[in-house]
Amino acid sequence: MIRSFQLLLPVALLAAATGLPSNAAHAQAPSVPALPLTLATPPPSWVVRGVAELQALDKVNARHSVLSLKVGETAPFGTLRIEVLACVVRPPDQPQDAATFLSITDTTGEGVNFRGWMFASQPALSMLQHPVFDIRVTGCRP
Repeated sequence: MIRSFQLLLPVALLAAATGLPSNAAHAQAPSVPALPLTLATPPPSWVVRGVAELQALDKVNARHSVLSLKVGETAPFGTLRIEVLACVVRPPDQPQDAATFLSITDTTGEGVNFRGWMFASQPALSMLQHPVFDIRVTGCRP
């Protein structure tokens, strides 16, 4: 249950950073489950960072790239447009992890879109499902 609450914390951070109410952040990120805020154990704090480090893979050509995107920046990779909306890491006294809130759209108009949190330590938890491209979070830096 604590692990599930840790997924909710980055959504609350994004809501605070954008000025949205926390329920609006949930509406934008359907992959993060809504949980009650009455847990006995407080969650570990997350530290906001300014640059997300992503690994992008073109499965057809076996071409991979490492992307460093500032929060708020948009970059192309193949037919994808990748926008980083937030990037957070755990403090040094916690187990290492990074989470990035991404908005990914396919410019071909095929309707392959992703909007949500991706976690470096658990990439299968929330991932882009695209037949040609794969995007993963590797970390965040200041």
